[in-house]
Amino acid sequence: MKSDDAIMALGALAQEDRLAAFRLLMMEGDQGLPSGAIAERLAVAPTRMSFHLATLEKAGLLNARREGRHIHYSVDYLRMRSLLGFLIEDCCGSNPDICCFPISEPIQETH
Repeated sequence: MKSDDAIMALGALAQEDRLAAFRLLMMEGDQGLPSGAIAERLAVAPTRMSFHLATLEKAGLLNARREGRHIHYSVDYLRMRSLLGFLIEDCCGSNPDICCFPISEPIQETH
């Protein structure tokens, strides 16, 4: 992944409704959800959610497919893996294995 692509993807995720929609779709798997269901579950106006979903799609994070009058969105998992790979590519002195940790265990943040 190129830096410009990563910046676009991260920028698309850097908004509360878009991040919530992306996380919801991550849980739904390949089937995804229609835009109206996403808006309803997140209590966001449908037109506003459509705008946010289009932003995520333009950034390459979502796939969209039309089914009749509805547009179903799902996560582009290859693109997401590419973004995560880009972020940890040079981690820990170019040894990303050191950065691996079980996802189910929360990381203790230190500030």
